Amino acid sequence: MYSRRRLLSLLQNARLAPAGRLAAAPPSRSFSLPRAAAGAASTSGSSDGHFSCKGSTYAAILIGQAAVVLGLSSNSVLAQDDSTAPAVTSGEADVNVTGLRRIEDGSVISNEHTIKWRMCTDKAREYFLQGKLDEAEKLFKAALQEAKEGFGLRDPHSASALNNLAEFYRLRKEHEKAEPLYLEAIEILEQSFGPDDIRVGAAFHNLGQHYYIQRRFDQAQTCFERALKIEGRVMGLGNPDYANTMYLLAKVLSQQGKGKDAEALIRESIRILEEAGLGESPACIQRMKFLSLELVKSKQLAEAENLQRKILHNLELSKGWNSLDTTAAAETLSVTLQNIGNLTESEELLERCLTIRRKILSEDHFEVAGLLVHLARLTLLKITSDIKVNNDLSLPHLVKAKQLVNDSIRITEGILNPSRENRKKRNSTFAMEREKIGATAVLLQALEVVGLLEAAKKRIQAPVFDYQHVEQALRKCISLYNEPQTTNVVSKALRQHYLKCLRSLTLIVQRNPDISNAPQMQDLVGESQQIVKELGEENDTK
Repeated sequence: MYSRRRLLSLLQNARLAPAGRLAAAPPSRSFSLPRAAAGAASTSGSSDGHFSCKGSTYAAILIGQAAVVLGLSSNSVLAQDDSTAPAVTSGEADVNVTGLRRIEDGSVISNEHTIKWRMCTDKAREYFLQGKLDEAEKLFKAALQEAKEGFGLRDPHSASALNNLAEFYRLRKEHEKAEPLYLEAIEILEQSFGPDDIRVGAAFHNLGQHYYIQRRFDQAQTCFERALKIEGRVMGLGNPDYANTMYLLAKVLSQQGKGKDAEALIRESIRILEEAGLGESPACIQRMKFLSLELVKSKQLAEAENLQRKILHNLELSKGWNSLDTTAAAETLSVTLQNIGNLTESEELLERCLTIRRKILSEDHFEVAGLLVHLARLTLLKITSDIKVNNDLSLPHLVKAKQLVNDSIRITEGILNPSRENRKKRNSTFAMEREKIGATAVLLQALEVVGLLEAAKKRIQAPVFDYQHVEQALRKCISLYNEPQTTNVVSKALRQHYLKCLRSLTLIVQRNPDISNAPQMQDLVGESQQIVKELGEENDTK
């Protein structure tokens, strides 16, 4: 209740005009920030639209009358659902804090507490980089205590330390500890500098990220709107930093189902970057990708195709084809081409991506397995198309699709059940967890395709339905839920993937009376329905 009351007090008058009209607000006079404060406003190098310091998500650290950046995370917390990512570990510490900076600001009048505060903060940073999280926490707390003793409870130094500690807890996913610290920091900043100061906007930005990764989208929206309003007044509406926050707000609105407002904001964000000469920057390409997905969701496929071709062209020029980013863009375009019906070009792109990923990654990487499934699905579309013309044309496609999906299953099962030698090759627990999640997702897609191929086979050959492969696929799908090493992954990260696969296979069985009445199939369908019920109940409790 403490944090909720404080949030309502802070934000009760912070709401902006509707998102679609944000860009039409009257421009305000821009001014140059102090050298230290300018660091908090520089984000043109951020690929995902975060306020960043050489790629790291920023946290406003306030020293006297100036702002210094102390970034704690280079992770793109709004590019994916961060709730599924593992907590920071020692193996990932260096990755997560590459943007941490030492505190330097000559404008501060030093006293003994200033020196201790700086030393505690710098040492906490070092411990965080080393993955010594307990030691880092103690020193972040010590820095807060020094700030309070040296400057008072309501001084910006205390706000700085509060924000550092809040960011630390956010990265540790201890959200209940982080929220009151963020709110207290904002309160101090508003009292010290006024509600429209850029440092207040920075603090609201951090709080917005905190709410977003918890899927508290209404509160995240309010925070990003408040930050956007402040940035527009201070920096001007054509500033790339203003466009960055606009992008984050668009992602929040998209999660809330406000697609039109999200699309309008992201278009404006892209326009600002292009007019600033950043149209080919990683940040702009990231926003184009997001816009293309919004266009696909709203069935604007022709425009989505054009935008995806533009993205692919930019990446070809900047990174070449031997790049995972380029292959990812080509794969996205391939899916759109499939939806449009251009199967030939779609297949050519996927084949090229497969060759490159095998070269860059390995033959047995889960991303290679994922492309094999995509190719199998595309081949399935060719089968469906050929059936209308001549069944004989479909048989070669059926053989090819079966080989593709079997190879994918072999690769993913090898990742989920590695030999002792392969386990030793893993670099870290984080890498193993990522591979497990990716491989499980691909395996579920592959099992679904197995069922769809058997259904297509029946349409081609028309004899008695051979349900052996469907039965095996359904058993494997069920076993994933029952095996301890994958149950948690399925329940937390891949619930929708799992339900889609299970429901698809069950439906294929139920639509074929010849097999649905077999005792073993009835048992499998019953078990499937029970799992669907359990996962639905889990979802209701979250």
